[in-house]
Amino acid sequence: MAADRVIRSRRVVLPDGMRPASVHIQDGIVARVGDYDSAADDDAGNSVVMPGLVDTHVHLNEPGRTEWEGFATGTRAAAAAGITTLIEMPLNSIPSTISAQAYAAKIRAADGQCWIDVGFWGGVVPGNAGHLRPLWDEGCFGFKCFLTPSGVDEFPHVEEADLRQAMPELARCGAVLLVHAESPAELLTPSGDARCFQNYLHSRPRRAESRAIDLLVRLCRETGCRIHIVHLSDADSVPALQNACAAGLPLTAETCPHYLVFTAEGIANGATEFKCAPPIREGANRDALWSALHTGVIDMVVSDHSPSPPALKRRDDGDFFRAWGGIASLQLTLPAVWTECRRRGLPIEELASWMCAAPAKLAGLAGKKGAIAPGHDADLVVWDPQTEFVVNPAALYHRHALTPYAGMRLAGVVQRTYLRGVPVDVNGPPRGKVLRRGRF
Repeated sequence: MAADRVIRSRRVVLPDGMRPASVHIQDGIVARVGDYDSAADDDAGNSVVMPGLVDTHVHLNEPGRTEWEGFATGTRAAAAAGITTLIEMPLNSIPSTISAQAYAAKIRAADGQCWIDVGFWGGVVPGNAGHLRPLWDEGCFGFKCFLTPSGVDEFPHVEEADLRQAMPELARCGAVLLVHAESPAELLTPSGDARCFQNYLHSRPRRAESRAIDLLVRLCRETGCRIHIVHLSDADSVPALQNACAAGLPLTAETCPHYLVFTAEGIANGATEFKCAPPIREGANRDALWSALHTGVIDMVVSDHSPSPPALKRRDDGDFFRAWGGIASLQLTLPAVWTECRRRGLPIEELASWMCAAPAKLAGLAGKKGAIAPGHDADLVVWDPQTEFVVNPAALYHRHALTPYAGMRLAGVVQRTYLRGVPVDVNGPPRGKVLRRGRF
């Protein structure tokens, strides 16, 4: 049977490396990978053809806080970035996705609004252990919790006793638990000039992450529950993660573009667009995170896109302690990470591992997403790694353009994004699907 579409390039990123090839697509699925000399409908030339990115850490906030971000604006930004699948966090929507009823409300809100494929994490909060199996059976991809206050009242943080109720149930389900790993006992009372980033950084020391990760390693060993550490910023925690993996524990970790690009030393007073939790740390710490990523101790890079209205984020007084803690970056993840990769001499193939294959595996989508291989969805991004551009916030599809990347010169321009073999038109009708675990 003839292919519906053939896309070729001299640089196609495949599971076994990058080489000239043609991608043959039938009914939205990769039918086969052929030689470069095959006749093609779309010839990408020397541009890179890579699997569509999978971002498993995105806050779209709808329903309830659509004025922060929403499915329409967020998924258009993702499509423009070469992201073809995202898994959305259980907060900051209202209601939070902590019950089957709230999950149904989330699906209703997303229906017909998504330019790419979207799935959902459920949440673990105090007292909802009885809701975890129903959420899992309804098709959520796993669960997220906070060990320290989340920033929104409707998603309270858990303590060790709550984890001991939830984790055995998640282990029985085979579900992964994503954890914001900071120990509240190690956080310090804010003090000093609130406009000074160094004072905010001091209030959230590295040991808050390392103590939390020590607890999670212990509970992972005791319960057998899969654990995933989200937005790791503390390089001092890397040996604990390395030891856990060497011991065969089912524990993985991610970091985010802002921890790999920015440094604490470069953040000006009052520049609250850089605020996140855990915080951006020093340059030496950034280098150590890159080393852990390159050696495989850190498994993946995802955005943690978490915007808010400018009045909450870029306060007139530049108060780091009171500003919303989240980075707006969804449309810039690929060029941000690639620019730093290129500076460090790291190859494009590593990007596909960190930003496509590993997140797909975390969400249970390996075999369907995250690779250019027969039987996978034909989700692709075509991009030019050489061309540079200056970030213009007005060109972003995010609901709010405020981002710490504004004015930066980045390398890597996304030229086309394919969802199931068809180019995504961000100005056309949305064609994304709501994904449920196990129902493809």
